[in-house]
Amino acid sequence: MKLAVAITGASGVELGKKFVDYLPGEIEAHIVVSDNALRVESFENDKITLHNRDNIAASISSGSFGVDATAIIPCSMNTLAKIACGISDTLPSRIAAVALKEQKKLLLAPRELPYSAIALENMHKLASLGVIIAPPVMGYYSDADSLEDMERFIIGKWYDLLGIKNNLYKRWS
Repeated sequence: MKLAVAITGASGVELGKKFVDYLPGEIEAHIVVSDNALRVESFENDKITLHNRDNIAASISSGSFGVDATAIIPCSMNTLAKIACGISDTLPSRIAAVALKEQKKLLLAPRELPYSAIALENMHKLASLGVIIAPPVMGYYSDADSLEDMERFIIGKWYDLLGIKNNLYKRWS
């Protein structure tokens, strides 16, 4: 599976990085990181290809490259608004536009709280188009004993939505 992941904004970058770190080895991951996210976190991993956010000519910006799914974790409100309005002036917004036009899975994890009416309207518009809107919401039923357990639960749920097999959280039996 080819997976494109964008990490936008600065808040919640650690969760986006863990999403990438937990990926199974058979996933071909292509990562785009915003400037603010790079200020917070460094990304060094042999199993990923790191793309410059300003390179809208990167391989993952073309539908013919064959990305199977795209995730933007976390997704800043700026990036969400650009996607909702069809603006693709950076690589994160471009890979989302490609996912939409190719009718591939697109998961957005909005990171701000509370949501403004404009943000909710943008999320509604995108959800109507089949985009998966999945903010990092705690699942109190997950029997998490630590923050790390809760993060694995959230990431595991995102993987489930994208069709990535995982054992990151305890499932109902």
